[in-house]
Amino acid sequence: MTRRNPSPPSPSLSHFSPSSLKVSATNDSLSSSLNMANRHTIILMQTSQNRATRTFMDYDSISQAMDGICGLYERKLKDLNPANQNITYDIADLYNFIDGLADMSALVYEHSIQAYLPYDRQWIKQRTLQHLRRMAH
Repeated sequence: MTRRNPSPPSPSLSHFSPSSLKVSATNDSLSSSLNMANRHTIILMQTSQNRATRTFMDYDSISQAMDGICGLYERKLKDLNPANQNITYDIADLYNFIDGLADMSALVYEHSIQAYLPYDRQWIKQRTLQHLRRMAH
């Protein structure tokens, strides 16, 4: 497993409509005022069937982890569309990105038991949706 330091969330979510679940990524920096309870979160992922693509990213909170996952997808979109300054995607596109990975899961520190609890990709998808909805308000 390769350690990868999470980079600050690069593109921001400048537009998010909860009704249509459309997100627009721009080059502004993302400032998240909603950190979920300072629960250290480790995102484990494998981008392909090749075991060498296993990696992890650690964050100080669930909210920062969800920002990081959105940032990964937004960077991929920018790599695929370098001439496009404003990239728009909806929640289904983000879910397809998450589902397209060979594996993705989360370990979230639970203070009450002083241990990490595992969560699957469905949980990650639900939390990214909740996080984006909170950011829209």
